[in-house]
This record gives sequence, structure tokens and C-alpha cells, in this order.
Amino acid sequence: MSDAFTTRVLNVTTGSEERIVDLTRDCESFLREAAAGRDGLLNVFVPHATAGIAVIETGAGSDDDLLAALHSLLPADDRWQHRHGHRGHGRDHVLPALVPPHATLPVLDGRLELGTWQSVCLVDTNVSNHGRTVRLSFLG
Repeated sequence: MSDAFTTRVLNVTTGSEERIVDLTRDCESFLREAAAGRDGLLNVFVPHATAGIAVIETGAGSDDDLLAALHSLLPADDRWQHRHGHRGHGRDHVLPALVPPHATLPVLDGRLELGTWQSVCLVDTNVSNHGRTVRLSFLG
């Protein structure tokens, strides 16, 4: 593979409760090595059927608000056709339609180009899956 494309896999422990995990520092660390001052694109991808990637504000309550909104939109009850696993697990399989499993972000001069309060986050509502892999890919 050429220097124009570089990838790294992160292993993220999400535990046994719904979580939003801020990946911004991991993305920035990866770009310091992979982008080396170049412009390009960062793609963040989670290869799981029950998780997503969001660009949101964290630490000021927005991450908790997102989980609360997902509870309202996708209740963990018995309404879901997809019924294996824990009660309401079918909702976890609908999550990627609302919070996609990927995000592609601009990189300028080797730095992630985010707004002041934006963070790159893994959204995981599946309490039965305690670990995730996230693929970071730089194209530049």
C-alpha cells in the first residue's frame, strides 16, 4: 500500500452498558503519524451491525442526550422482530440506520478539521458486546 493510504485498527472496550466513547484523541494520534502534515480524508469505520460513529459535542451532556434520544426512538422492549440476545436487542440492529457505522472527515495540514465542540465518537448501545474494533483510514 502506498503512503497515500494508511490504516490502523483500534480495539475499544465498551463494557456492559450503553456508551459513547470519544475517539478524537485516537484519531489525532493516528493522523500525526499517517498524514504527516498532508491534506486528505480520515475515514472512521466500525465493522459491527450494532454500533455507529457520530460527530457530536461531548462532556457537556450531549452524549447523554444522544443516548436518551436513542432510548426514545428505539426502546429496549419486545417490539422488535430481531429477537436473539438480550431483551430489546433488535433495537441495536436498527441503530446504524440512524447513527451510521462510518464518518469521513477532512484533514488539513495533517490535522483533523473539526468544529470547536465537535468530537468523533463511537456509539454503542449493545450491552452484550463488550468490545469493538474501529478502523481509521487516512487517504491523502
